[in-house]
Parts: sequence; C-alpha cells; structure tokens
Amino acid sequence: MTTTNLARRNFLRAMTAAGASCLAAGAYGSDEDLHEPVHRIAKANNPPTSPVVAQGHPLDPALDMAREALKVIEDSLVDYTCRIVKQERIKGELQPQEFMDAKVRNRKMRDGKIITPLSCYMKFVQPDNVKGREVVWVEGKNNNKLRAHEGGAAGRFLPSVWLDPDGALAMRGQLHPIYDIGVENLVLKLIERGQKELKYPECEVNFIKNAKINGRVCTVLQVMHPVQRPHFEFYKAEIFVDDELKFPVRYAAYYWPAKPGDPEPVLEAYTYLNVKTNVGLKDADFDSENPNYNF
Repeated sequence: MTTTNLARRNFLRAMTAAGASCLAAGAYGSDEDLHEPVHRIAKANNPPTSPVVAQGHPLDPALDMAREALKVIEDSLVDYTCRIVKQERIKGELQPQEFMDAKVRNRKMRDGKIITPLSCYMKFVQPDNVKGREVVWVEGKNNNKLRAHEGGAAGRFLPSVWLDPDGALAMRGQLHPIYDIGVENLVLKLIERGQKELKYPECEVNFIKNAKINGRVCTVLQVMHPVQRPHFEFYKAEIFVDDELKFPVRYAAYYWPAKPGDPEPVLEAYTYLNVKTNVGLKDADFDSENPNYNF
C-alpha cells in the first residue's frame, strides 16, 4: 500500500464527520475569544417562572414565538458569521465541547426554486485533537458532498476528502447531518417537533425574561415534560432568543434526572456567540480552493 493510500485510509478511520453536522453555525473570532458560554436564567431581577396560560395547547405560545423568529430569518437574514459551542450525547456518552468558527449563507427561494443554496464553512478551534479541522459544503454543489480535512496532529499528514453528508463517515459521532445546519433549520426543527407534540397535553411552557448569554439579553423559552413518557424526547428544553436579533442563539435539551435533585443530563446543546449578521459573504467563502483555507 502506498504512503498516500495509507494516509487516506487512516484519515477516513479517524474522520468524525469533520463536525459537519451541527444544527448551528459557529462565530468568527480570535482564540482569545474562546471560552465556555455563560448562560444565566436565574437572576434576581427575573420574575419567578410560571407555566404559560393558554386557551389551547401549552405549546401554542411557544410555536407562535418560533414562527415569529422564522419570519425574521426569512425576511431579513441573508448570511452570518459566529462561533458555536457544541456538545452532544452520542450513544449515551456525553462528548466534550467543541468550539468552531463558521460562515453560513441562508437558502433563498423564488417561485419555488433555490436561487441561493444553503452554504457553510467551518473551522474548529478546540479541543486540540480537532483544532484546524475545516469543512465546506454548498447545497447541491459537488454532487452535494462536503469537503473536509482533519485537524490536530494527524491533520498535518492527511489529505482532504469528499464525503457524502449522509454516509457513515460523515455521520460518525454526529447527531445531525450538515444540511441541517444553521439557525433557520434550528427554528424549523423546533416548529416540527412542537407540532408533533400538540397531541400530548402533558407539557409546561415558561417564558423567562432578562436571561443572558455572555452578556447579551435573551428571552428563554422553556419547555418541560414533568412525567417521562415514551413519546417525549426530553425532560427539559431551553431556547434562548436574543432580544435584539430576534432569533435563537442557544438551544439545549436535557434528559430526566435519575432521581429528584440529581443534575439533568445534557442531550445536546448549541450556543452561538459573537453573531454578526448580513456581512456580505461571497461564493469564495464557500469554495475549498479559497487560498485562505487549508484544504
């Protein structure tokens, strides 16, 4: 076996989807900005939370809020850069946090046709074993494949590869494929999940004002299922909607604690930091031949 083929095989074994399946995009910033996001919802100036009173299903106000966020995104959000902090539980094991920088350009439609494809570029900045990993993908381009190269020590020797987003290599260690990326898809998934749960009344919904993500004021939409049922995917979900941006900047879901008073196990969490909207991203930002990238 040639050295090149051996390196490629080792790379494919090590590749864990290049982190390409985040529901969210992450943010451009220097390594000095790298830190765990601080999210506070139990502040003294926050009124005690109480279930939202609704004439219909408890989720109705939450779905209204999600639809409003979706309209803002569809009407006014063309592209953005940000940093994401991602953490997922894979096959019962909570993975370490991953920090990545990303550029995302939203899909735009006209007369039922895609005029701007969903596009993303991501570069991992932590932890060290994935630092330097890069991923780029453009909807419908390159046979809809993503291009990726590994980071960490192995990344210095391994080649870039094209991967099927739904393939075993691209989905290894991931909850979501790359085509689910972005805040628009996040809101769409929340609406889809909420609509499915309308048939089940056992649900509590709270709105919490003046919560913060690293100093940015947010309103938290909190959904809880006090009684564990087979049809419920989580015990508690929290969606932080940035009061200025008008769309979510954090989503986290938790499983039922083993016993009362125990910590709630994290199922998945995505936090968007330093979000900059409508920055004028170009096709070159999503081209693996970009000389500023290391593919």
